[in-house]
Amino acid sequence: MTGTTARRGALRAPYFFLLPATALFLLFFALPIGYAVYLSFRKVEVSGLGLGAGAREEVWAGFQNYTDALGDSELLDGALRVLGYGCLVVPVMLGLALLFALMLDSDRVRFTPATRLAIFLPYAIPGVVAALLWGFLYLPDVSPFHFALDRLGLPQPDLLDGGPLYFALANIAVWGGTGFNMIVIYTSLRAIPAEVYEAAKLDGASPLQIALRIKIPMVAPSLVLTFFFSIIATLQVFSEPTTLKPLTNSVSTTWSPLMKVYQDAFGKGDIHSAAAQAAIIALVTLVLSFGFLRAANRRNKQEAAR
Repeated sequence: MTGTTARRGALRAPYFFLLPATALFLLFFALPIGYAVYLSFRKVEVSGLGLGAGAREEVWAGFQNYTDALGDSELLDGALRVLGYGCLVVPVMLGLALLFALMLDSDRVRFTPATRLAIFLPYAIPGVVAALLWGFLYLPDVSPFHFALDRLGLPQPDLLDGGPLYFALANIAVWGGTGFNMIVIYTSLRAIPAEVYEAAKLDGASPLQIALRIKIPMVAPSLVLTFFFSIIATLQVFSEPTTLKPLTNSVSTTWSPLMKVYQDAFGKGDIHSAAAQAAIIALVTLVLSFGFLRAANRRNKQEAAR
């Protein structure tokens, strides 16, 4: 009897350990998502002048909020802006992260710990602080770069206006995210057995050939992971344009889809429409992420079959 009780206790123990995490997940993640989805199917009807008790009533709206969101030109324009922003951020950030990881993994590099920390350090700075820092560096009146260009008699571009704004925002994201992706790729490089490099050197492979033909293919899963995280972060861009908005008129309150959601929810007070837009953004993120991971897994299986 004692042995049976002990076995039952051993089988139940993992569930007790999972209970706190499950409770937090349901309370702070699943429940808010469920409530947002519920709000997305509701709307407020106003009768008369909207004054007095019962003048504003929350009713069932069906898919009206979703159809309105899909036809909202501001939301679609924000999605296009984020698409162009992502085409700048993701390739440059992952390219630099891979380059830095390969350089740190080289035998010729000295002071590797200090260099690794210096590259990773910008990631530890909060996004709002980084955006403020770069924002003041972009401002022509206070930027030391504009002062130096003026002294040299060179043109002073306004990075907070027009097309250069995309590069200004992308620079903030690249500066802050390269270090994290570099650490992920560098960790994968350090996990490659040294015997693989020794065999390649015995075959006469140069450092460049080892990097291109051995290191990069073997860290492909890490590249897929960092690309996956970068795509999600790009679709959720919010803090950088929101922080730079007071510094320029080129950033509207609906510059990105999440800024549009925030403006509708807290600026206009239309939480039901904002909930529908948030649900659409979450669904698009899920579909793109799942599709990318599925394509990557299919390619890995094809390469393994070869």
